[in-house]
Amino acid sequence: MSHAQFPEAASGHEAKVRRFYDEGPDGEGAGLAYRELMGDVWHHGAREVEESGGTVAEAALAMQRRLVDLSWLRPGHRALDFGSGPGGATLNMARISGAYFVGLSNTDTLSQYARGLAAAARFENRVCFVTIGDDDYRTLLPWPDASFDAVTFLESVCHLPDKPAFFAAAHRVLKPGGRLVGLDWLQRPFGDHQTEEQIRVFTDPVCEHIRLAGLGTIDSYAAMMRAAGFEVDHAVDEFAGQPCWGSTPPEDRAAWLTYSGPSGEVFQDGKRALDAARGAGVFTIGWWAATKESAAPRCCP
Repeated sequence: MSHAQFPEAASGHEAKVRRFYDEGPDGEGAGLAYRELMGDVWHHGAREVEESGGTVAEAALAMQRRLVDLSWLRPGHRALDFGSGPGGATLNMARISGAYFVGLSNTDTLSQYARGLAAAARFENRVCFVTIGDDDYRTLLPWPDASFDAVTFLESVCHLPDKPAFFAAAHRVLKPGGRLVGLDWLQRPFGDHQTEEQIRVFTDPVCEHIRLAGLGTIDSYAAMMRAAGFEVDHAVDEFAGQPCWGSTPPEDRAAWLTYSGPSGEVFQDGKRALDAARGAGVFTIGWWAATKESAAPRCCP
């Protein structure tokens, strides 16, 4: 699939994402806002932990453990975490697995913060954080073929205009038998909102305010992975059959809607749009696990 089919890429959507997270004088400061509001881990957690009364942190850690288990990572393996953000989840996955991790971001202020987090945890010899160019996700050229045992992504691919190119690049840098596991923001039909037009009434504002390049579906992600050469064995809507409030239930809105840091109105508007999509049920979180086929069959340990 050619890049000409992705007009957002030509207009510099990736640069908008970088500026959104950048904490420098030319950025919108989402990195700082999200750390103040969510800490060092920014992704949704496991539904069963939330429903049993677990904390947001406990649910997020349970999701990380699930994905690490599905990655088949073992001590001494190497993994690439795409969209590592402030680094908290990447460090946790390295601790859980015993593997070496490379975290990637196109926003250097995020990479700098994550490096400080790794240094404070004395994990610099196990985890490194690299800033890549806005378009480098399409090729991952700094890494040769078959460099990694696993590629992970936690709520980052939704920012990419050319998602198929990322999955093709992930396939290339994985070793035969390597695993792709990830979690991401999605859209879906729900209740009275069944058509694409009805769904986009809610999801378009989310994409606009949070700099997403359109929301995919459980099936569209799985199809892109298969087109890249993966065998997909898990494709799951974590909140199937119910609205996905996840890590920010309605009663916890106050901190977001009163945030007064840099670009505060941007994040308040984003929160309102996301809450509307959550309430309508058309927003959800999905996760996948897939294998790059090896010449000889490989069984999950």
